[in-house]
Amino acid sequence: MKAYGIKLIELTKQHAEAIARQWYNNVKMNPKTPSYRRLPEERALRHAVYFYQNLHKLFFTDTPFEEAGKFFTRYAEDRYAEGLSLTETVYALVLMRRHMWLFAEFQASFVTAVEHHQATESLSRTILMFDYAVYVITNRYEELLRAEIEDKLKSMKVKMPAGFLRALQPRPGTTQERSLA
Repeated sequence: MKAYGIKLIELTKQHAEAIARQWYNNVKMNPKTPSYRRLPEERALRHAVYFYQNLHKLFFTDTPFEEAGKFFTRYAEDRYAEGLSLTETVYALVLMRRHMWLFAEFQASFVTAVEHHQATESLSRTILMFDYAVYVITNRYEELLRAEIEDKLKSMKVKMPAGFLRALQPRPGTTQERSLA
């Protein structure tokens, strides 16, 4: 990432607690994230601050997808363990991205033409990182759900046909797969 493209990331890191607080106030009241109302405020804020303070690591690596994989796998595992649905987890992440930009806009961080170019560079990279995040999080949730289903079936002593859980995945060329493309 070019030096002029780091302004948003540095601003986010420096003001992680303030941005996390704004995000939390939104996510706890948002009708699309009702489970966050039962999540203890301290825990929700802690994971948001951690996210904002460590996001820069994804931007300054030669292997962004691999780093995103590590970062967002942990994020997915933590949200799954907290009992948050995949839909709410992804939407809360969308709100995290939104609050980064709202904070930067409120601070009037990108005023000159050069700074607008910086904003464009930052936006492009940020979108890429969040695209990676959605992929990694949804993939990890699927793995965790599959393992949970297998464990429950085993505890019930239900014998599954070989490849049963693989059969639940969309097959190449099916309507379900085409609708996801």
